Amino acid sequence: MTAAKQTILKILAEIRPEADYGASSDFVADGLLDSTDIVSLVASLDETYGISIAGTDILPEHFQNAETIATLLGKYGVGS
Repeated sequence: MTAAKQTILKILAEIRPEADYGASSDFVADGLLDSTDIVSLVASLDETYGISIAGTDILPEHFQNAETIATLLGKYGVGS
């Protein structure tokens, strides 16, 4: 697992410690992330990586799983 994915999963566990992200391939569809959680996640990612994720990139498909979130981060220059 890449460092970015480990960091993503750590942040997710802080947002919703009861959720089993490892058992899900679609966090949004499985109800593990709602819109409020995504806003919290984006804020944490922005702070952790010193980036600013654009509002136009805050779409459910970018937050389906650790892989799609890592891909989004890559767009902002965060290495995998």
